[in-house]
Amino acid sequence: MASRATSRPVGTVTRGTTNPNRLRRMDRWIAATHGAELRRADAPVAVDLGYGAAPWTAVELLARLRTAAPRAQVVGVEIEPERVAAARPYEREGLTFRHGGFEIPVPGRPTLIRAANVLRQYDEEQVAAVWRRLCARLAPADGVSRGGLLVEGTCDEIGRRHVWVALGPEGPRTVTFATRLGSLERPSDLAERLPKALIHRNVPGEPVHAFLRDFDRAWAGAAPFASYGARQRWLRTVRDLAADWPVTDGPARWRQGEVTVDWAALAPRGH
Repeated sequence: MASRATSRPVGTVTRGTTNPNRLRRMDRWIAATHGAELRRADAPVAVDLGYGAAPWTAVELLARLRTAAPRAQVVGVEIEPERVAAARPYEREGLTFRHGGFEIPVPGRPTLIRAANVLRQYDEEQVAAVWRRLCARLAPADGVSRGGLLVEGTCDEIGRRHVWVALGPEGPRTVTFATRLGSLERPSDLAERLPKALIHRNVPGEPVHAFLRDFDRAWAGAAPFASYGARQRWLRTVRDLAADWPVTDGPARWRQGEVTVDWAALAPRGH
């Protein structure tokens, strides 16, 4: 009985909602920012945790990672056995599916764990423990590498708006806001996609609330650039925002409708 209990996957079943290309912004960011770490590994393994009722996100993750790291392999992990069975026909070289949860049932330490729209249903108080568990499964840092990467966040149903936290073996590093610029009325529209660790902290007195307030102010101040297009307005907005907030990326990523900020600047009070 004890052995069966030990082997039971950790976590709860998600709604399973998924769509093709839903995670394209997150995937492209991972390939651009973590590609060097994936290439450095002899046999880099990426885990698509909680891929949902259909395997599209895992299939797409493999294709996008291989543009940056041709040896990358993807393992889709789902806690619902029927979803794993339905995904098996899509297995191919470099892509497999396994039954499991937060224990991450793969050999060794993965170079990447992506958990998109997985923690949305959990209580905020549970997030830190899940993060610690997943980070403990990542490839460790060494003299050359910063170690594996956990990307945990939320997006809308068709992938126009994302917010995710990037974590290493040591814990959270950054928060990235990404959007289809043509659909954006103001940056604070992204608040509804904040990951569980931040979404309930978007209230006065919390850093993420102040950040989104300043983001909107910078967006309003950049209104004259709208005549050159939404991208030029976003570029000017982020450039102005970076004067007061620790933005960690540069114009090459901003042009994609992204901005990445140091986690410590947005972490909830008391963390």
